[in-house]
Amino acid sequence: MKIKNHLTYLCIGALLALTGCDLNESPVTSVDKNAIFSSEEGLKIYAYSFYNGLPTGSDLHYQESTLVDYGATNSIDDFIHRGAYNDAVAGGWTWTTLRNINYFIANCTNGAVSEEVRNNYLGIARFFRAYFYYNMVKRFGDVPWIDHPLDVDDEALYAPRDSRELVMEKVYEDLQFAGEHITTTSESTCSLVTKWVAYAFASRVALFEGTFRKYHNLQLTTSAETWLQRARDNARIVMEQSGKSIYTGAGTDLSYRSLFIQDNPQSQEILMAVCSSAELAVYHNANWKWTSPTYGTRLNFIRQFINLYLQLDGTPYTDKPGWETDDFYAECLDRDRRMAQTIRTPGYMREGALALPDYGSYARLGYQPIKFCVDATDGDTKTLNTNALPLFRYAEVLLNYAEAKAELGELTDDDWQKTVGSLRARAGITGGLTAKPTRVDPYLQETYFPDVNDPVTLEIRRERMTELVLEGFRFDDLRRWHCGELLLMSWRGINIPAVNQALDMDHNGTPDVIYYTSAAGLERAKAEIDWNTYSATCATVSVSTDPKADNLQVKPQANGTGYYLTWDTQNDGNRVWGEKQYLYPIPALTIVKNPNITQNPGWEDGASNDGN
Repeated sequence: MKIKNHLTYLCIGALLALTGCDLNESPVTSVDKNAIFSSEEGLKIYAYSFYNGLPTGSDLHYQESTLVDYGATNSIDDFIHRGAYNDAVAGGWTWTTLRNINYFIANCTNGAVSEEVRNNYLGIARFFRAYFYYNMVKRFGDVPWIDHPLDVDDEALYAPRDSRELVMEKVYEDLQFAGEHITTTSESTCSLVTKWVAYAFASRVALFEGTFRKYHNLQLTTSAETWLQRARDNARIVMEQSGKSIYTGAGTDLSYRSLFIQDNPQSQEILMAVCSSAELAVYHNANWKWTSPTYGTRLNFIRQFINLYLQLDGTPYTDKPGWETDDFYAECLDRDRRMAQTIRTPGYMREGALALPDYGSYARLGYQPIKFCVDATDGDTKTLNTNALPLFRYAEVLLNYAEAKAELGELTDDDWQKTVGSLRARAGITGGLTAKPTRVDPYLQETYFPDVNDPVTLEIRRERMTELVLEGFRFDDLRRWHCGELLLMSWRGINIPAVNQALDMDHNGTPDVIYYTSAAGLERAKAEIDWNTYSATCATVSVSTDPKADNLQVKPQANGTGYYLTWDTQNDGNRVWGEKQYLYPIPALTIVKNPNITQNPGWEDGASNDGN
């Protein structure tokens, strides 16, 4: 494989990209420029510097983990913590990456390199410019469109914000140029931008923009319908021409998770990934993030999300009689196989031993992620992961296609079977694979999307949650669907049959955890199980019946048969969401430097996130 070579080029590219990293740097001489732009090798090396604008393995997928409605974390993200965010603490208005790209585009004109070769690398550059601007528009809305490297006296340094309409049309133009001119269609490491990555990204961008315009009622020149058609068409290109398909080679119990724990990306499905290398000492910290109680977000899923995993027959779990009071073992039976490949469930093994959720330190609510964690334990306390982490994969393209067609009113049974049906079949689901649904799931609708009455749209949204969970899409999905208020959902955990009693969570005959409300209750529970025998394997967790307590809380089930866990309910009123939070504020210092930049609505004059 070529990951070593790729990473080497990245390092070289970062050193050799002497172009435009800062407005105050020394000019690049014509000799320097000729050395770079007069040969294909020079263009190739420069183009590798663009990859530094992508997230690293250690921050990929974690940036959203405190801004999701399906997870409970160590602390509330400042953006939704009442009064904790305003223009004084805002960030993200950073343009260094763009200048590097624009410098390349402006200077990739040397006739010593053929037009086809130059257009290939221009396509890569324009892909990354689109990537940069897409993220800026998602964050800030209107932003200045800059398509050339700025000199210190350039009037564009003090340009006002351009319209979302203009900028997003330019983004789409860049991606179409990239798709048409990037010549690479197959790349063994799955770590570089190819033609199909460009079209996959175009489908992502167009779906976001189309649904954002629709659900936020933006009356812009280019309609939401046009953007949804673009999403459909770009996804179709990947589906019909890329040769990619859903990976099923490891069976229903492992195929899904294997996409996230292998060092070599599974090229059948993954279009592009962030790769690491033990040989080059390039690691990331997924295991540390998702297993350590003192490092990372300590994310647990909440039961409202876990309830969305279907039963294997394709029916909603919440159709099952008695689901409300199922204990952890019962709720894990006969469910969508992705559930057991996303969280620790009974039977999960690590290095030859059963590994239940770490109830005592990490798994406060009982639902502990494993999606990006390898089963080896040596990286649980250090940055030692080398598993590749997908940036673009075929499953997302299928879901983009399905959602775009559903929003356009065009989705057929055949479309359903090729997209959502194929993903559910990989997950071991046997029912509802060949025809689009006709029945609304009341739990899904009432809990998440009460304003959506179309069963097809609801089920596609369910599928995005279960298929793409933790891959960095959820916060964007909530914003484009105009559903930010879901971030305020209370954090509910597993059901437990009793407190002050040893519980056998996986029903294998040995005690696993004691949830105790007092020291006396803990001692009684220990005495009942011969504590000397089980002290090393049975966790003890202090809980409180006080809803204002800082530690983990327990509440009685409505029917009196047991309890359920809750976490941080005393802060439920401190999580806020208001209309202005669909965009971030422009940093205050930016407006001081350039008075032509106006503030986003609701954030003027230092206003904080107060829920309005």
